Order: sequence, then structure tokens, then C-alpha cells
Amino acid sequence: MTNLPYRPCVGVMLVNADGHVFVGQRRDSDIAAWQMPQGGIDEGEEPQAAALRELWEETGVTADLVEVERGTGNWVYYDLPPELVGKVWKGKYRGQKQLWYRMRFLGTDDQINIATEHPEFSEWAWLAPDQLVANIVPFKRDVYAQVVGELAG
Repeated sequence: MTNLPYRPCVGVMLVNADGHVFVGQRRDSDIAAWQMPQGGIDEGEEPQAAALRELWEETGVTADLVEVERGTGNWVYYDLPPELVGKVWKGKYRGQKQLWYRMRFLGTDDQINIATEHPEFSEWAWLAPDQLVANIVPFKRDVYAQVVGELAG
């Protein structure tokens, strides 16, 4: 596992006017598996462009409905649990390295549409930043704590 690379990814902390953060429940999980929008960076794609694309692909929120406020200064890393290595991403990666962006949502809730072409979420909610870490799958909690610490304030 330690010989495998990290998958380059981006994540979006989408914050509404009340300061709450968008989370979606993963469709492919039978347990509580809430997360913020995130996904891989395509070959040759700039990270911020990837973040806007992933946001649109997972939530239907278009670039004109957000203001990019700031990003994490460095990559944030996590390793997959051993039982998932080899099962996700065709076994090519040990985990992810992510750049995260805080984006202000300028739209209204009715402009969020998780019934996208390739839906990832079965439901969604706005959570207070201090509730994020406790509601995320355990192996991503350290990443979320770091992201919340850097981008929530």
C-alpha cells in the first residue's frame, strides 16, 4: 500500500449565508457517510477549475452561483482504510491528496440539484461547521478537522 501514489483531488466547502456548510449523504453507502463535494483533478486541469466542475457535477451549482473565497495553503492527505485499498479507484491509489476551496453560495436552496447525470448523493443538508467532523466517515475525520480549522473561520 505504501508504494501506491495519492490521487490528486479537490474539495469544496460550500458555505451559505447563515455560515452553514453543504454536505451530501453518499449514495453508495449503507452507513452515515456525509461529505462535502469533492473529486479528482483531470489531466491538465487547474485545481480551482476542477473544484468548480466537481461542485457542478455533484450539486448542480454553477460557477455563477458561488464566490471563491480562499483555499487550503497546502495539500491535505488521507489514506484509505486497508479494506478499501484495491477496491476503489481500480486499486491505483493509497488515498487522496486534496486541495480544498471555501466558496460562498450566492444562490437559493432550490438551485441545488443532487439529481445530476451521475448522482453521488441521496440527500443533502446544511451543517454548522462545528458539526462537520462528527458526521463524516471516520477515516476522513482528520482531513475534515484540518479543512474546517483552516477554512471555516
